[in-house]
Amino acid sequence: MNTYYIKKDDFVDFVKRLSMEFSTYYLRKQTSDFYWKNEQRRILYWQKYDGSLDGMVLNWVRANDPLKQFIFSSKERICQDFQSVEPDDRPLLIIGAKNCDLVALDILDYVFLEGDFQDPFYAKKRKLSFIIASDCTDPLEICFCRALNRQAFPTKNFDMALADIGQGYVVEIGSQKGQDFISKFISKFVIANSDQLEERQRLREATSEKLESNIKRLQIPNASELKEIMQSGFSSGVWEDETKTCVECGCCNFICPTCHCFFLGDSREENKNIRYKIWDACLYKDFAVVAGGANPRKKLYQRLRNRYDKKFDFFPTVLNMIACTGCGRCISGCPGKIDIRRILKRLVQERQLVK
Repeated sequence: MNTYYIKKDDFVDFVKRLSMEFSTYYLRKQTSDFYWKNEQRRILYWQKYDGSLDGMVLNWVRANDPLKQFIFSSKERICQDFQSVEPDDRPLLIIGAKNCDLVALDILDYVFLEGDFQDPFYAKKRKLSFIIASDCTDPLEICFCRALNRQAFPTKNFDMALADIGQGYVVEIGSQKGQDFISKFISKFVIANSDQLEERQRLREATSEKLESNIKRLQIPNASELKEIMQSGFSSGVWEDETKTCVECGCCNFICPTCHCFFLGDSREENKNIRYKIWDACLYKDFAVVAGGANPRKKLYQRLRNRYDKKFDFFPTVLNMIACTGCGRCISGCPGKIDIRRILKRLVQERQLVK
């Protein structure tokens, strides 16, 4: 498929016309006085389109909240008075998704679409969503996607991807759906020239250098080591030590783009029996409790270890993919200042001492 270029004003008009067919969300800047290790928090949040795209930011960094919330809702009604509820058929247009959220869709697709049963709610939202992704140009100190062999620009699971090069965007097509929409508005798009493609490449390399510098300075382990690190460190004292500040809030689970556990809850509302699918967190004490009250992970350190084990051992085994995208959200969201990079680094150092 061709790579295009569109002026910024034309792109705004393009989005407005698409929004006649879609429920649209875009990334917008939020002002914050909160600082992370002397770095002012740069926060982008998802804003619902209401006729204006004021404050839209397409490059910069990933959203504070994960993309998964649009496709795998935090609370979803699935049954009413013992009758199944039809999945929402409202199409979604999501603008500004970054690669750390996009690669996470591989994990969610495996969980909800593969195997003997497909989740109809997830499947329908996934099918109807139109994703316009964008390059990350200003990663945070807590971003470490490059350590996991991820790129800071969209590589998969998008319909269109934009790279901001000043006066306009270089547009890459990622699906037939994306090509079809461009064909409808082809007068606004031109084939990208060599100068535009070179500028996109220059900006991408600059972002990669920032990330590589972070990785080198913090000595974050390489992706190829992580499965072995988890296996050799299963009985490490690092887990118990790191949980000393954990308050079991579940933030690391909810803000993670790949965490996908849920439970079914029932309630009585307006004389109706309602069943909901609700996000769950493996850090919660009762997460693994089974009938009869048995709990294979009574200790908090066991639950923290289970979260890491699933990301760096289980999914690499069953899917040949690390279930962490390096977005750093769990680091910034944790009130106990538990840092995934620090834990992995400690496990590496411990293994080296044993050797």
